[in-house]
Amino acid sequence: MLQKAFEESALSETRAYEWYKDFKNGRTAVDDLPRSGRPSTANTEENVEKVKDILLKNRHTSLRELASKLNIAYGTAQHIVVDTLGMRRVAARLVPKALNFVQKHHRKTVAEDLISEAKNDPTFMKRIITGDETWVYEYDVETSQQSSEWRLENEPKPKKTTPKLLKSQDFVEFFSIFEV
Repeated sequence: MLQKAFEESALSETRAYEWYKDFKNGRTAVDDLPRSGRPSTANTEENVEKVKDILLKNRHTSLRELASKLNIAYGTAQHIVVDTLGMRRVAARLVPKALNFVQKHHRKTVAEDLISEAKNDPTFMKRIITGDETWVYEYDVETSQQSSEWRLENEPKPKKTTPKLLKSQDFVEFFSIFEV
């Protein structure tokens, strides 16, 4: 009858029998009784602010690291990050190649020099020596999981350059940067 009258807000049949038995045995309070176990105190404003500060300093921080730094449960750290702060883990978007301003300017200068040299010297193209090329794959140290970051809904995805295939000349130029 209770379920017909109150539908979803009614007690289940089992719970109604348990309460009947408790009241028959002398219970007078209708409020919830204290439960055993530790009360949840980790989801506080202080912890939310600490989590936010840690994630804004290093967005690659894992939930396990957060939980151990703040001495809170993994599930609490997950609740704070996902539900309270509204953040989600986003994998980096692959982009072909990320060049800085100096590299772009250098490429433009070299291309302009080659074009002007080809225009001024009719034998320029005949003097170019070609040879066999050796291909070397660039080693990518980060996986997509490692490069993922915590982001808010309105923030853009992080970017990660795709692993590229290096020619032997590029390989030599790459390592010549590190010569002392």
